Amino acid sequence: MNLLDGKKAAQAIKDELKIDVAQLSTEGKKIPHLVAILVGNNGASETYVAAKVKACEEVGFKSTLIRFDEDESAMKVLDTIEELNNDPDIDGILVQLPLPKHISDDEVINAIDPDKDVDGFHPVSVGRMVQGVPTFVSATPYGIMLLLKHYKIDTKGKHAVIVGRSNIVGRPMSILLSNNTNPGNCTVTVCHSKTENIKEYCLQADIIVAALGKTEFITADMVKEGAIVIDVGITRVSDTSKKSGFKLKGDVAFDTVAPKCSWITPVPGGVGPMTIAALMMNTYRSCMMKN
Repeated sequence: MNLLDGKKAAQAIKDELKIDVAQLSTEGKKIPHLVAILVGNNGASETYVAAKVKACEEVGFKSTLIRFDEDESAMKVLDTIEELNNDPDIDGILVQLPLPKHISDDEVINAIDPDKDVDGFHPVSVGRMVQGVPTFVSATPYGIMLLLKHYKIDTKGKHAVIVGRSNIVGRPMSILLSNNTNPGNCTVTVCHSKTENIKEYCLQADIIVAALGKTEFITADMVKEGAIVIDVGITRVSDTSKKSGFKLKGDVAFDTVAPKCSWITPVPGGVGPMTIAALMMNTYRSCMMKN
């Protein structure tokens, strides 16, 4: 069993970006600038945004965090996005989800200029991805592809089973892994909550991507020997032995599944750091389109 260590792979990507950004600065060119919008004070969202801001500092990007109160109007948020769309210094705009219930996620996502949509959620970005046209790919699926690439995992001709069909992870992963690319060229099966006999599909899989948000759903009896397992899930589980009072678990029962795998991601430290690294890559690419 080998670990697909997202911390190491993400650090390698950030180290390269740091060098590239320093070169831009030396040449007097524009430095990437990412703006994050946070509405309310959701604890998990605060943590995610803080990690993104920290990553920007680490690689030398400019970053701006715009905060709104929980009860801020949708119109104010949309007006702010329009201002950012029109600001030539801004390369990437991300709105941390979920938003308060009175603000439509779709309306906000659709308001972002696709050329600054570094989260890859805009319908134009998704459409370009499906067509195989260069675009900003949603950060978590893109991060997984970067992780496979970093560890030189051969995916050609492999059967990949995606467990979960969300627009953020499951669906884009199925497109990316089936593309005529490297990584890619997989035969892909998408399973979901209404799939019968998920275990049978998983047992056929050379690659399993678990992205359904159910703690330890993938168990050892669902995984064949030598499979590659990518765990996208992350859930806080109560643990009184920890100072924080909780521990993080994924969608895969790691302790029993790992011995059967050729490669597996840990939780935490697997997909999570790669998501942020992918966001940095998207922001850098957006900036380079202007430089």
